[in-house]
Amino acid sequence: MNDDRPISVEEAARALCGDASLLTTPLLLDVGRRTLAVRSNSRTLLDGLRRYFSAYLAPDGVPDIEVLAIEDAPPALLLNFLDWARELGKSGRKDSYVDLLGGRLVRKVRTGMVFLQSETWRIAAGPCEANDNQVINFINAQYMNYLQQQDWLICHAAGLVRGEGAVAIAGFSGGGKSTAMLSALEHPALDYLTNDRLFIRRDEEGVQAAGIPKLPRINPGTIVHSERLSSLIPAAERKHLLSLPRQVLWDLEEKYDVMIDELYGPERLRREARLAAVVILNWRRDGQQPLRCERVDINQRQELLGALMKSPGPFYQDAHGRFLGDQVPLDPEAYLAALGAVPVYEVSGTVDFDLLAGHHLPALLGLNSEEQSTGSAP
Repeated sequence: MNDDRPISVEEAARALCGDASLLTTPLLLDVGRRTLAVRSNSRTLLDGLRRYFSAYLAPDGVPDIEVLAIEDAPPALLLNFLDWARELGKSGRKDSYVDLLGGRLVRKVRTGMVFLQSETWRIAAGPCEANDNQVINFINAQYMNYLQQQDWLICHAAGLVRGEGAVAIAGFSGGGKSTAMLSALEHPALDYLTNDRLFIRRDEEGVQAAGIPKLPRINPGTIVHSERLSSLIPAAERKHLLSLPRQVLWDLEEKYDVMIDELYGPERLRREARLAAVVILNWRRDGQQPLRCERVDINQRQELLGALMKSPGPFYQDAHGRFLGDQVPLDPEAYLAALGAVPVYEVSGTVDFDLLAGHHLPALLGLNSEEQSTGSAP
């Protein structure tokens, strides 16, 4: 494809699908408020996705959304892709895009994977088996689009649930929200809602929080200090990692998926709950003061919203079929209005996962001191 004229979604779909022969049986997923079908020409890919989404499989039903995943070489599309600007604090090229007549093509710069996002076609094409995490993200993007089209706000936060109440854990980049969330999951009364994409919407009863079926992707620094997660890394490598300086280990970027249902139990995943509190990690690894978890007035501390607000990203298509650009500013007022009277807490001082996950987070979800110390479910 080498043409300066704007191409249509149908032309792009034909170019990405080529002569691929799709397998007969799709993968059906119950992600909460929607049922998704994933079809592919790769049995290996579908088998991998089936294991990843094992807690979200739908036995049958008519899907609301269909995603195609075409295993092939990186598509050779000679189009004028534009770089998508990275978020503040992140560098390097990651995504590029081309807007079409009625859709958008997004290309991953590093892997060459290409995605078609439109109201009629949702296609991932390229070396899908080698880059299954990008396919997983694209699948989740479809549910994220649906939620945002229904006036849910996207938050860069993890989520824990007890009963019908949820606490959101937000933090600036590298702040440790995944480690805090997984540490708190050691308490059997707490369940998993989401890792870093949380959606909130105010209604007449309060604020609802929804997660997406995206499992935590964590670095070695989180794994090596957890007995439960230690199986993710071979013993010899774990020993080597523990010998590294703390700062080096903290900054090491090498992602591992955490299968919540396999490691914590099959009944520990939740889809929605009422938002009981928001915790914003504003602590420091070199902090000199003890950890403090104090309620703040978010209207007076709006700089903390930077840890919670999240751009919808290049795949987002609104209810009218329109795409956002990468320079559209986030709206703090929308988040302030959605949070309303939800208590917001700032965690400051030195990083202390044991104190935060063992005491403060359970307490915000109503566990008393005895229940926290014994680890017994209420």
